Amino acid sequence: MQPEQTQTTEARIRQQIAENPVLLYMKGSPKLPSCGFSAQASQALMACGKPFAYVDVLQNPDIRAELPRIADWPTFPQLWVNGELIGGCDIILEMFQAGELQPLVEEAAPSVEDEQK
Repeated sequence: MQPEQTQTTEARIRQQIAENPVLLYMKGSPKLPSCGFSAQASQALMACGKPFAYVDVLQNPDIRAELPRIADWPTFPQLWVNGELIGGCDIILEMFQAGELQPLVEEAAPSVEDEQK
């Protein structure tokens, strides 16, 4: 991989993380996940009832290759909230079951009414 390519991919990833308060890097999409872990993670996020962004790493092999290095996290899915890596499927599900994911997502993803004020 060329150094410029790596820089561009890293810049894209950092921009995605900066622009999306709740962002899930996953395999597939929330409606059509391509792996069980991504399915469980996106279902937990959808159950929080707030919008979230996602990136399908299967459609973006450059991001799939680069993000584990940037995040220092080897697997997908990866949940990022307010620019911080929260973790993968196990952590997302544990937080959801403990009631910790919902307030985190609600705080990070303001409702439409909040944005119109």
